[in-house]
Amino acid sequence: MKLNRLLIVFLGILSFNAKAQLGTPKDTFTHADTLRGNIYSPFRTCYDINYYHLDVKFDIDNKSISGNVLFKYTATQDFTRLQFDLYDNLKIEKVVYKGAEVPYTREANAVFVTFPNTISKGSKDEFTVYYSGNPTIAKNAPWDGGVVYKKDSLNKPWVATACQGDGASMWWPNKDQQADEVDSALISISVPTGLKDVSNGRLRKVTDLGNGYTQFDWFVANPINNYDIAANIGDYTHFSDTYDGEKGKLSLDYWVLPYHLEQAKKQFGANVKRMLQSHEHWFGPYPFYEDGYKLIETPHLGMEHQSGIAYGNHYMNGYLGMDLSHTGWGLKFDYIIIHESGHEWFGNNITSKDLADMWIHESFTDYSESLFVETFYGKQAGQEYVHGLRNGIANDRPIVGPYGVNKEGAEDMYDKGSVILNMVRTIINDDEKWRSILRGLNKTFYHQTVTYNDIVNYISDHSGQNLKPVFDQYLHYTNLPVLYITNKKGKLYCMWTGCIPDFNMPVRIRMKGAEYKYFTPKATNGRGPVSSRVQPTLINIPSVNKDNVEVDTFNYYIGVLVD
Repeated sequence: MKLNRLLIVFLGILSFNAKAQLGTPKDTFTHADTLRGNIYSPFRTCYDINYYHLDVKFDIDNKSISGNVLFKYTATQDFTRLQFDLYDNLKIEKVVYKGAEVPYTREANAVFVTFPNTISKGSKDEFTVYYSGNPTIAKNAPWDGGVVYKKDSLNKPWVATACQGDGASMWWPNKDQQADEVDSALISISVPTGLKDVSNGRLRKVTDLGNGYTQFDWFVANPINNYDIAANIGDYTHFSDTYDGEKGKLSLDYWVLPYHLEQAKKQFGANVKRMLQSHEHWFGPYPFYEDGYKLIETPHLGMEHQSGIAYGNHYMNGYLGMDLSHTGWGLKFDYIIIHESGHEWFGNNITSKDLADMWIHESFTDYSESLFVETFYGKQAGQEYVHGLRNGIANDRPIVGPYGVNKEGAEDMYDKGSVILNMVRTIINDDEKWRSILRGLNKTFYHQTVTYNDIVNYISDHSGQNLKPVFDQYLHYTNLPVLYITNKKGKLYCMWTGCIPDFNMPVRIRMKGAEYKYFTPKATNGRGPVSSRVQPTLINIPSVNKDNVEVDTFNYYIGVLVD
């Protein structure tokens, strides 16, 4: 989800370089942050979550929820104590194991359960958490998490959950980390009769509970991260279609407010199948054929909820009618459909273990927009689109966040991340190889959680080039590397400066009007352009001089200094 755009549109007081984050930027972190963010805590690694049954009732009038969650898991080691997560403003009624209540303690938003006997490594077991309360109300979803309580234009309740970053434990108990995705889940949401709930996966059953509530059971057959599990409640109407994709027929289901039905048919019809054509071409088959593809109209802008994407772009092209690239290409498609659907591959199929590596989700998904433009309007159009996204780069903080404290990095993970990936494609200089890498990532890490090194090493290994210094420079640092070009005895030489010591990025240089050639300068070890420790690289282009030398700054996000 692109995090600052709605504020820009409606308030008109923020520049494109102003950034809003999934969470409040922090310089220091608390013990509570570590309890939530430490994915390697023994109280979390001791069990592998296999299945959730989330069974919860929404009392919309009182903005409260009540219910229970069944945890089924496999023990990865012997243990007597484990951790799950639930925000401390929600009350735990009891924790039940083998028919009896078991003791637990709470510390911030972490809950520690103690079992009466040792749970043996390899055993499969389960417990159930009963809870209730008033979950956090989102003030400005999806940028801050919680439950959205609104009314549609006919004054009927319209409710949705959105909790990326803040965590699913804002509204239901779970092992709230990205590193361990549940293998499957049953989502049972009870809502006032007359309304419908639309959640992830496929609808299994609708039950009139006879008490003024109706229960909707949705089953997710594929691994899913916690923040993707969602409730969407409203007076919905439904229509459907199918797409002949790489793995056969994919069901397409759409849930919208009845008075938007005709708009939805037109807008979804113009965008969804084209999106699937482009994304499957570049990234491989849609990763969740078993659960289908859904768009659900929501009272917030949008979110990549797996197999049930939240849509609130008001049936307009662009981002609420705005072209983020300022090139005109951004008005050729519905931003929310293209971007949020891209997360089905990067974010939902491939999920970062630590929130610090959210760039894996957002950079590739942001990049999917330019690939969509390229698919239908040509490579030059796609290149122009991604180049235009530089307007949104702030270079204020590193893209990779601090590990172990549940904190993402800078919002530059979107636009700058997209620019970086396009630059890597230019370095590789083989479009079919690049496409095979993108598809290979989704095949190799299919339904898996990954680290920074998993992704960077895969791209390096399959490109045949050591690209780790390139990723390290652009993802961990804010300053741009500068290509320093100098004249020595009538010849031009170049070197990298203002970068990490092992920076080795090949770059395209030419005499104006001629063909580009690749050169691989060495870095100055951070000592500036006058460093005597680096042997500069000769720019061996006939007749080139400092007046006619040209560096490819359209595809390379760098500084250039000609001395």
